[in-house]
Amino acid sequence: MDEVVITKSNPSSSGSDTRIICRVCQKQFSQYTCPRCNSRYCSLQCYKRHNLRCTESFTRENVMEELKQVQPDEETTRKMLDILKRFHSKEEMSSDDEEESMLSEEIIQKVLSGQEVKLEDLSPKELKQFRRVIASGELIKLIEPWTPWWRQPSAKSIILSPEGCQLVRPVELASGPEDNITEIPVGPESPLPPLRQLICGEPSPFLTVHVVDVLYSYCFTLRLYNGDWHSDPLGAATVALGMSKVMGDLGQPETVAEALAACLEETCSPVYRHIGGFSFGIGLVDDVVCLLSLGTNALVCLLCDLQRLIRAGARILKSEKIGKTERRDTIRKLKSADRKVYFLMCWVHEQPAEVWSTVANFVEMEKTSLAQLGHGSKNFKDERKGKQQSKVLIQEV
Repeated sequence: MDEVVITKSNPSSSGSDTRIICRVCQKQFSQYTCPRCNSRYCSLQCYKRHNLRCTESFTRENVMEELKQVQPDEETTRKMLDILKRFHSKEEMSSDDEEESMLSEEIIQKVLSGQEVKLEDLSPKELKQFRRVIASGELIKLIEPWTPWWRQPSAKSIILSPEGCQLVRPVELASGPEDNITEIPVGPESPLPPLRQLICGEPSPFLTVHVVDVLYSYCFTLRLYNGDWHSDPLGAATVALGMSKVMGDLGQPETVAEALAACLEETCSPVYRHIGGFSFGIGLVDDVVCLLSLGTNALVCLLCDLQRLIRAGARILKSEKIGKTERRDTIRKLKSADRKVYFLMCWVHEQPAEVWSTVANFVEMEKTSLAQLGHGSKNFKDERKGKQQSKVLIQEV
């Protein structure tokens, strides 16, 4: 097909403007040229339709050029071949009356150039399709499963100094946060002060319960962020404080059952129900049992990592463009949580090892009770409330 050229005189200049019509659709002016056959086209859709062999060979050559620069293992090679096969099948099934691309050219160019794409950038149709892909679970397959550091064998041999701080460590090569999400978090850099220097009287008898609350919150946050809270410190800190009644100043649970029930209730709330609901929450209780079984040093390292998370969120918040009152209130909450976590860290360090095995047994028993309560229930909150009301009636009788 010959190219259609339109020449339009320009009164403001002595010459004329020459425009070439798209060779594919014959409707729009061409803006691009195929790098292989030099055909002129106006859009990504027309590029895909202008010559199937041309687009296939161009894509294949680019992919092969990239493959030459890397040394993939057998698994990576297999996945790449699967992707190419699916791509080839889709191209063969496409026709002249195929639907438009899921994403607009503008969005595709943003992705290719490495720019951030927000939900606000998507059209209603694109947003609907994006949510459909999320609901299908296809995106989850692209995320590598994260193994929590407390589930690794090395977590059983954490060593800290008698003062509760990290020992001298060998110099390591610098690495990004994404390289450290599976490593054991380091302990405090400086010795922890004795508890008597922080308070005048006796500590609360419910601190053990508060530790359970904070542990669940930490596990929930790291599971939610797939281990990488560094990617969004402020968001992670907000989640942690929202899940923990102790850190978020939302209450002071006095029993292990009360602490776990409140955490599970929040996990099953509409905000987080999509993550996994009650079964996900019971899995987090298992994480709490695992951490308690690791003993004092692991708990100190966990609380130290949580403190770093909260402080990183506070630093990010100072640069956020929000109202002064909102920023001041949030910073106050983060500082309060920071102090509570540090106090718990000092208190945990002074507790004998047998305390945590006892607490782990309590949590395990409560998990069994809660699992029976929430099994098959669509609304854990209503089930729990009904059980509490029945207890009150029995007491009154």
